[in-house]
Amino acid sequence: MTRSARWPEPLPAEDGQESVWDYPRPPRLEPTTELVEVVLGGRVIASTTAGWRILETSHPPTYYLPRDAFEPGVLREAGGQSWCEFKGRASYFDLVSGDTVATKAAWTYLRPSDAYEDIAGAIALMPGAVDRCTVDGEVVVPQPGGFYGGWITSRVVGPFKGEPGTLGW
Repeated sequence: MTRSARWPEPLPAEDGQESVWDYPRPPRLEPTTELVEVVLGGRVIASTTAGWRILETSHPPTYYLPRDAFEPGVLREAGGQSWCEFKGRASYFDLVSGDTVATKAAWTYLRPSDAYEDIAGAIALMPGAVDRCTVDGEVVVPQPGGFYGGWITSRVVGPFKGEPGTLGW
């Protein structure tokens, strides 16, 4: 890939922060013990301190939660599949909390490629599709653009892929 004049200038990371421009490609999978919670329909539908983060150049982390972190009845299989060049075939879920439904807001890799086998069956979700997501009590800002599932906290600095003009990054 050639860098054009539009290639971003990474923001400086301060103590305790990570620059998404230091994340690798292909993405790295790492476990996390941060308290991750998801709220939909006014109630906590998922909570765990045993998740994973996927870290990829220019993207804020995407969090994957074990299936048992979700309250019973919250995950409803949805149609469709997609393909990730790194992880493989994804299948989707609607998230349901009372009368509130977040359509195709979550996904899983049942048989991911070998490098990501630890997240087989784990669930990722779009933070912008739910009431809120928190990491260690901090409310997450969804990655811009509506396509990517990154979770922005004060721990990470960008700029982040997904904003207008970032397609070629």
